[in-house]
Amino acid sequence: MSLKLVTSIGVALTMAFAGRAVYGAGPAGSEPRPLGKESPGNGALLGRAMDPAEPIAEPTGHLTLREVLALALKANPELAPFSREIRAREAAVLQAGLLPNPELGAVVENFGNNALQGFDGTTITLQLSQLIELGGKRAARTEATQLARDLAGWDYERERIKVLTETHNAYVEVLSAQERTALSKQVLDLAAEVAAAAAKRVMAGKVSPVEETKAEVATASVRIDLTRAERELEAARKRLAATWGSTAPRFQRALGVIEAVFPIPTLERLMERLRQNPELARWATEIAERQAVIGLEETRAIPDLTASFGVRHFDDPGDDALVVGISLPLPVFNRNQGAILEAQRRLIKAEEERRAVEVRVATALSSAYQTLAGAHAETAALKAQVLPGAQSALEATSKGYRLGKFSLLDVLDAQRTLFGAKAQYLRALTDYHQSIAQVEGLIGERLEAVRTKKESR
Repeated sequence: MSLKLVTSIGVALTMAFAGRAVYGAGPAGSEPRPLGKESPGNGALLGRAMDPAEPIAEPTGHLTLREVLALALKANPELAPFSREIRAREAAVLQAGLLPNPELGAVVENFGNNALQGFDGTTITLQLSQLIELGGKRAARTEATQLARDLAGWDYERERIKVLTETHNAYVEVLSAQERTALSKQVLDLAAEVAAAAAKRVMAGKVSPVEETKAEVATASVRIDLTRAERELEAARKRLAATWGSTAPRFQRALGVIEAVFPIPTLERLMERLRQNPELARWATEIAERQAVIGLEETRAIPDLTASFGVRHFDDPGDDALVVGISLPLPVFNRNQGAILEAQRRLIKAEEERRAVEVRVATALSSAYQTLAGAHAETAALKAQVLPGAQSALEATSKGYRLGKFSLLDVLDAQRTLFGAKAQYLRALTDYHQSIAQVEGLIGERLEAVRTKKESR
């Protein structure tokens, strides 16, 4: 058998092994789990991770919550690394399915000794060796990396819902700041009217000039409040823009009815949906991945076989011979027992961590629900009882002041009462909507969907 033929056989076997490796690689990965498609106000916006390198146009004009959530999902800087990690683990799945490369070796013997001069009597051996993995190592390795990829998908889902919740809260802050600014402007207009009325009464000699001074002081104080409200609005706009990676917001106004309040489901109904929370749902995959690692470490305790095939050429007689061999490690000292024990203990740790997360998430939902229920009750009471009475008192006092029946202090006190109640009402509305975002983030579903399902029963 000639050396050229031996080389051809080696190349053919190498290509055959390479072909088997590519064929057995399997799919490169799977899509992230679809949990969270009904998270706060999003619907179909929660699709596959968008490419964070894709540029976005800075929004102008009026914004809606749906548009803002779409922007955050597309360009939030904290979400982008999780998308990259999924792609990296997809590549790891591909690598785990590949076969070991064959080895091509050559050995030259019996040259340069005392009996044989130069290369006289030289023996040349050319052989191809292939490591054959036994015990299902490749399948176990692939399964473990696939589950690790799925865990990256759950991490993305968790971060995605976190981003949506934070964006929702930031949007509510902008709505609230817009309402506070508008309220401060109303207070300023009313204070200016009172100051003008006081000036007229002073000119008519009906009251002391001190009342005009008090009215001017009250107007200046309200103007300071307006300036503060405008600064808070600008800060809220920047926090909202940061959710899509912008530092210079250019949108004009956030659209929304902050006074929209709806009945809330019971805590028991929300607890039933807590299993949709990614922090809880991921643990089924986490436990499966730890079990797969145990299986992988157990397969590594089984030694692999190395098979070799080649040709030996004897220069002295000018003849060739086939060479076939196998080698197998003897698992005398190292049976991978330490790695197996480590994997088993990590599985126990994962089960304990899952129980801890269940308690923590359930407690967080209960706390958020209490805040939501309190804000819901407060808004109802303020709207039904406090605001109408405060509005009526201010109107009566202002009318009586113009007729000389009440003092300026009475008017200012009624004014402070009304707008203090309105500010309290606005804070309660803000707490209500932000609590909704928090609860929806914990259950991975919109409260509207929970109410709809309840009504359909």
